[in-house]
Amino acid sequence: MRPVAEGLRLLVAVSLGAATALADLAFLLVALPFLGYPNTRAMARRLVLLETRRLGLDPAEFDVGGRATRYLALRVPVGVLGGLVVGLLLIGAVTGVRVAWAWGTVGVIDDIEPTWPILIYFTLIGVLLLFLNLSGVVGVHALEQRLAHRVLGPDPTERLERRIVELAESRAGIVAAVDSERRRIERDLHDGLQQRLVALSMLIGRSRRGRPELLDQAHEEAQQALAELREVAWRVYPSGLDSLGLGEALAGVAERSSVPVKVSCDLAARPPMGVETAAYFVVCEAVTNAAKHAGATLITVDVHLEGTMIVVRVIDDGRGGATPSGSGLSGLARRVAALDGGFQVVSPAGGPTTIVAELPCG
Repeated sequence: MRPVAEGLRLLVAVSLGAATALADLAFLLVALPFLGYPNTRAMARRLVLLETRRLGLDPAEFDVGGRATRYLALRVPVGVLGGLVVGLLLIGAVTGVRVAWAWGTVGVIDDIEPTWPILIYFTLIGVLLLFLNLSGVVGVHALEQRLAHRVLGPDPTERLERRIVELAESRAGIVAAVDSERRRIERDLHDGLQQRLVALSMLIGRSRRGRPELLDQAHEEAQQALAELREVAWRVYPSGLDSLGLGEALAGVAERSSVPVKVSCDLAARPPMGVETAAYFVVCEAVTNAAKHAGATLITVDVHLEGTMIVVRVIDDGRGGATPSGSGLSGLARRVAALDGGFQVVSPAGGPTTIVAELPCG
C-alpha cells in the first residue's frame, strides 16, 4: 500500500505542478513591467514557497531572495512537461477502458476480434506504456526538485563556507565540552572521593591509637569510597558499553538512578562507537539532571531508529524549567553537534521536560 500511496502523491504533485505552471506563466506575463516593485517580488516569493511545499521540500532550506522570478520562469516548461505526461496517462487509461468496453459488449473493433494472441499483445503494449508513463511522472517530479535545489539553494561556495563555519564551531564546542568534563571529574574527585579517603585515613589513624571499634566504620567508609570511585569511572567512560551494548548500559543507568526509569532501546544493530557513546551520555546526563534538580518521580527513555538517525528521547515528569544553556545540557548539545546531529530541549514551567537527540548512524 505504501508504494501505491507514494505513487498517487507524486501523480497529484505533478498534476498540480502543471496547473501552477500555467498560473506562474500568467503571473510573469502580467507582472513583467512591475518586477522591480516590492509587492511584485513578495508575490513571487509566495508563489515559490507554495511550489516548494508542493514538492515536499522544506522552504527553510532555500534562500529565495531575488531568485524567485527566475525560478518561476524556469519551472514553467517543466510544469508543462508534467502536464503532457499526466495527459498521456489519462488518454491511455481512457483508451484502455474504451477498448475493453467495446470488446466486452460489441466483440469486435475495426474488424479485430479479441483473440488470445491479440489480448496478450495489447496487454503487453499497455503495461509497457504505463511503465514508461509512470517513469515520466517520477522523472518530472525529480527534475522539479533538482531545479528548486539548483536555482534556490545556496551555491557550492556558499555551502562550503557554511560547512567550514559549522566545523569550526563544532571543534570549539568539542574543546569546551572536554574541558567541562575534566572540571566535573576533578570536582567529583575533590568533593566526593578525596574527602571520603581523608576521613578513612583519619579513622584508621585513630583506630591504631587504641580504638579498634572504629575499624568497622573505616571498612564502611572504604566500601563507600569504592562505590564512588566506580561511579566516577562510569562517568568518564562506561566500560560495559563496549562489551554489553547500549541497551544494557542504559539498563545500568536505570538501576543506579534514585528515580524510577523506564528504558526502551529498540535498535536492530549496534551503531558506531561514537554515536553509541553520545547516546549513552545524553541519557545519563538527562537522568542525572531530572533526579537532582527537577524533582521527577518517573523518567522515560526511548531510543529507536528513524531512517538513518538514532533518536534518543528522555522525558521526565518534573517541575520543568530546564535551560539548554546550562553547563550539562550545553555540553550534550556540543557533543551531539560534533556528530552532525540535532539536539532539542523542551521544558516549560511545570513540566514535563523532553530532551531529544538525533544522531546520524548511516
